[in-house]
Amino acid sequence: MDISKRGLDIQESPIRKLKPFADSARERGIHVYFINIGQPDIATPQPVWDALKQFDEEVLSYGPAQGFLELRQAIADYFDSYDIEINADGVVITVGGSEAIHFAFSVVSDPGGEIIIPEPFYTNYNGFAACANVNIVPLTLSVEDGFRLPSIETIAKIISPRTRAILLNSPSNPTGTVYTAEELERIVSLALEHDLFLIADEVYKEFVYDGASHKSVLEYPEIKDRAIVVDSISKRFSCCGARIGAVVTRNEEISQSVLKFAQARLCPPTIEQKMALAAYRMGIEYFVPVQKEYQHRRDVLFEGLKDIPGIVIRKPQGAFYYIVRLPIEDSEHFVRWMLTDFHLDNETVMVAPAQGFYSTPGKGKDEVRIAYVLKEEDLKRAIIVFKAGLQEYLQQF
Repeated sequence: MDISKRGLDIQESPIRKLKPFADSARERGIHVYFINIGQPDIATPQPVWDALKQFDEEVLSYGPAQGFLELRQAIADYFDSYDIEINADGVVITVGGSEAIHFAFSVVSDPGGEIIIPEPFYTNYNGFAACANVNIVPLTLSVEDGFRLPSIETIAKIISPRTRAILLNSPSNPTGTVYTAEELERIVSLALEHDLFLIADEVYKEFVYDGASHKSVLEYPEIKDRAIVVDSISKRFSCCGARIGAVVTRNEEISQSVLKFAQARLCPPTIEQKMALAAYRMGIEYFVPVQKEYQHRRDVLFEGLKDIPGIVIRKPQGAFYYIVRLPIEDSEHFVRWMLTDFHLDNETVMVAPAQGFYSTPGKGKDEVRIAYVLKEEDLKRAIIVFKAGLQEYLQQF
């Protein structure tokens, strides 16, 4: 008996599939610095924990499929803090940003449709596309120019009659790139000209540095009927395990269609919604010290890596990731070797091989993604161990 082609073809996580090698290293007594995954070590805010402790309902019952109105209104108020007017009816709570992306793909496209996404991109987009039976068309960007968007003409060349949407992730996971207003305007004009939806993954919007600012696609009134924002509390409030996200749109038909998908999975988690509500009620001033901390970590990592011979590195303006090119041929082999064959004083480092963040075959094999999610002391030590490992690897291979 055969399983489905979809089950056979869906991408294995290029980040998580190497975790057993890290587990094995730890069993051997090796300390592993995990800078491969976007799991911040910044403490989850106390009001979030207080909301959990104060939950005292006698029955843990179903909630509304679209999420509690109180939370949806809090998210609308949050957007209003950035002068973006959203009605609570335009917010559907999802099980993390992951489900929000899956729902968005399913709403904008029938099976066989195409969604254009700049690459490298968040690797799980591949899995969501497979589940929705849509095809990702990559728009390949380059580390040399900091992964900036190309001209309108270049992007237009990959639009076909099957294209249903363009997805932008800014600030970007995995590159840290923050698209400028001019870059966004290129995409907005293409969406209008070719009658496309514009999906924006904006889960890192608070993490923008050097005086730059994030601009939401919801700030463009000319595309209010085709703009869909994917949101999440995971990185924003250091709540990765809570699994609360949202689809945000001003298009009522999109909201109602997303709601039908939401009804099929019944409801998002009740207790975590209460925790998310407490987080959003803290106000945007919460992000000031958090943003400052991430910018400092970004600078520490850049200063630590920039002198590696043969590295190609550009300082990103947002999120908490770098994609860097190294003088190696196979980053997955390098990452595995760091976990199985190398340690410095019983310490090693795990980064993420970058080929899994590309859709184009062969791309990213000489690149890795590094997440600056550790406090300064640990990050500096991880840099020392990483550089020592790379030096030894280059001597052997």
